[in-house]
Amino acid sequence: MAQIFHPSTNTISRVSIFGALFVFIGLLWLISAFTRSRYVTEEAVARKQPVAFSHEHHVSGLGIDCRYCHLSVEKSAFAGIPPTQTCMNCHAYIWTESSMLEPVRESFRTGMPIPWNRVHDLPDFVYFNHSIHVKKGIGCVTCHGRVDQMPLTWKAQSLLMEWCLECHRQPERFIRPREFVFDMDWQPEVDQQALGQRLIQEYNVANLITCSVCHR
Repeated sequence: MAQIFHPSTNTISRVSIFGALFVFIGLLWLISAFTRSRYVTEEAVARKQPVAFSHEHHVSGLGIDCRYCHLSVEKSAFAGIPPTQTCMNCHAYIWTESSMLEPVRESFRTGMPIPWNRVHDLPDFVYFNHSIHVKKGIGCVTCHGRVDQMPLTWKAQSLLMEWCLECHRQPERFIRPREFVFDMDWQPEVDQQALGQRLIQEYNVANLITCSVCHR
């Protein structure tokens, strides 16, 4: 029987198969890189707000503690968005005519909350509790970055699941004494690994990496 296909077809078919495989792997890599890109995670992108609130000014400049505004961070899952009254505790007496703060004054007059845009917004299928992380010695800066150096607030971390698991698998790398949880520039005076191991025992920290911990 006469040969139907030219012998070179074998080579072409092999090249096509391997080429398609490489293209498929390349596409998977591109998709993975895209989902981790700052375009998707919005990492290091300052969100526009109705009032240009500066953590740098209030935290670093004025020395205001995180808990003054975020009242429930130590006792509930949600850190809490400060009510307008918290802002007016100071701004009823200072910068009272500032045009930048007019949305704050309007909110106070009308009783309507300021429509802040959330910077750290986890998906609805993710459960996160601020209070337990605070109690276990995880500093604000671990997740939120150096907010005391942010003129406008942005995400310091990707908040991807792999990033969360990095801490859950090795909490000794991140844990600190509870009294320094809200200290922005705290650095361990001893080896972090040794300190972390000691605090894990003291605070009864578990390596929780099962799905149901965060997905409920």
